[in-house]
Amino acid sequence: MNNPLRSLSVWLAGLSLLLIAAPAAAAVQITFYSKELGASFPHAFVILEGTLDRTGERIAEDYGFTAKTVSPAILMGRVKGEVVSDHKPDYVRASDKHFTLTIKDEDYDRVIATIERWRTAKQPSYSLDKANCIHFVGEIATSLGMDGSPRKGLMRRPRSFLEALTAENRPWLVAHNAVFHRVGKAAAAPGA
Repeated sequence: MNNPLRSLSVWLAGLSLLLIAAPAAAAVQITFYSKELGASFPHAFVILEGTLDRTGERIAEDYGFTAKTVSPAILMGRVKGEVVSDHKPDYVRASDKHFTLTIKDEDYDRVIATIERWRTAKQPSYSLDKANCIHFVGEIATSLGMDGSPRKGLMRRPRSFLEALTAENRPWLVAHNAVFHRVGKAAAAPGA
């Protein structure tokens, strides 16, 4: 005779095994930051954290772009540039966090390809007006599907640029479940 309680117990045990054996949902998050003023000149950068779906590899990376040597030469034209990955916790805490997106592995790949293109660019690669940290994060935003194109008058102002990028891409960001960290006028949709 079939015992309903025993059948339910067997079914629950089987379900438990499936849940335990199922891989945890992996995800990488990218957060866009700016630092308007400070001991160093203004700066924009991104932090990637999480786990890749395809490999389970843990990601904890940060990327920005800067002049290799900060000197008055950056005011004269192109100088040697470099991708940096050394944004210390104190530096990050003192920066403005704009928004965070959860991205898929293929999005992560596009972000890394953009970073590698900047890392391997022909030197001198840094230009205050045409290839600085703001242009760098703008291209990363574009690689994800946003409009990260340069904004007139904002390409030396990281916070203002990222506030404009956030506002102008708000519908896209909302549709992609972004978490907004800077609340206020800049995070509102244009015309709101």
